[in-house]
Amino acid sequence: MMKYKEVVKGLQEGIERGDFKATGQLPTIAALCKDYGVSKITIKKAMDDLEQMGLISRRRGSGTFVKNGAAKPVARSGLEMSQQMSGFNAEHSARGEKVESVVYDFSVTTPPEKVARLLGMEPDEFAYHICRVRLADEVAYAIEYTYMPIKVIPDLRLKHVEASIYAYVEDELGLKIASAHRTVRASLPTAEECERLGVGQHEPLLEVEQIGYLDDGIPFEFSVSRHPHGYEFFTISTR
Repeated sequence: MMKYKEVVKGLQEGIERGDFKATGQLPTIAALCKDYGVSKITIKKAMDDLEQMGLISRRRGSGTFVKNGAAKPVARSGLEMSQQMSGFNAEHSARGEKVESVVYDFSVTTPPEKVARLLGMEPDEFAYHICRVRLADEVAYAIEYTYMPIKVIPDLRLKHVEASIYAYVEDELGLKIASAHRTVRASLPTAEECERLGVGQHEPLLEVEQIGYLDDGIPFEFSVSRHPHGYEFFTISTR
């Protein structure tokens, strides 16, 4: 086995065992070089692999952090990385399209147990719940169901939900959105989704379940978006 693969295997197993605390910092490159008896180049190559596997995030000047939820390994698909974390608004506005959001729910709630766990929340903590349809040039591209922890994304308002939540997170809160774990599947629409998206009841939707992370490895978003026929999904994103 190549040296860097040994490092990847050792750190991955350590993360999955819980040797390294979720959102906690990994040892320094110098410390890892000493532990594994390898060069800095070997450690950096191993870090590249762990980052692409969705187990860690690197923050310039601060170090390398274990992602919350990293104990559940994320399979590498061989797909290329992209800049998809820019968000729906930025993506379609860049094409010169008119972007709109129809908001059906914007409320505060305690999320379901699974969602709370994935977001690193206590059972009695509150999150925003958002349901909205995203349109570009008056065409519905997606219906989104989103949870965001209030402690991570404070003071979110309807004007942000109607425009771009990601722009609020980065431009107003000064946080950096770094990456996402995504699961893609097909699903049939509900009667409500048929009406809101203008699709037939037997027309499959492309469903994307996503956990979004900031650059320090803290999860800030759990969302499920459902897309009508014609939507193209290219990669699992990291930037």
